[in-house]
Amino acid sequence: MSKSDGIQILPVTVEDAKELLSIYAYYVKETAISFEYEVPTTEEFAERIRTISAKYPYLKAVQDGDIVGYAYANTFKGRAAYDWSVETTIYLRPNERRKGVGTALYQELESRLKRIGILNANACIAVPSGENSPYVSEESMHFHKAMGYSLVGRFHCSGSKFGQWFDMIWMEKMLGNHEENPVSVSFGKWN
Repeated sequence: MSKSDGIQILPVTVEDAKELLSIYAYYVKETAISFEYEVPTTEEFAERIRTISAKYPYLKAVQDGDIVGYAYANTFKGRAAYDWSVETTIYLRPNERRKGVGTALYQELESRLKRIGILNANACIAVPSGENSPYVSEESMHFHKAMGYSLVGRFHCSGSKFGQWFDMIWMEKMLGNHEENPVSVSFGKWN
C-alpha cells in the first residue's frame, strides 16, 4: 500500500467492480478516450478485473473512503517474447484530474511492474485527428510525457466514435535494463 496526500493506493478487488465501472462509464459514454461504444455490465467488468489482476497489478486510488481512480497493466501482445512489455491504462474521476492522483497511481503501478520484472511500459492513447474535439484532448499524452514516456508512433484515423475519427498514439517508458537473457517475469506476484 502506498499513501500520498491523503490518497491510498491499494490493490483492486472484484468487489470494486461497480465503483470502478462508475468511473469508466463516463469515458465510454462521454469521451473517445475509450473506444468502447457500450458500457460493460458489472459482471463483465468484474471478470476483466479477475483476469487482469491474476497476472498484473490492478490498483485503485482511495480518498476519504471513495475510489477516485484506478490504473492497471495488461498484456501487450500474447507471444512469449513480449512477456517483459505491458500496456498501461489509467482512469480518474473527471474532477480528480490534475490533483496528483494519476501520478500516485502510476508511480505505484510502475514500482510493482518493476518488482515482477517488467521492462517496458506502453500506453495507447486516443488523440484528436487534426482538429480539436470535444471528446478527447492531448491531456493524457501530456500526462504520460510528464511521467517519462516518449512518443513512438501515431496511427491516423484509427477509431471512429461520435461521428468523428480519432488518431491513436503509442508512448513508451523503459522501466529497467534489457539484458541479453532476462529473468522471467513473476506474473501474479505483484501484490
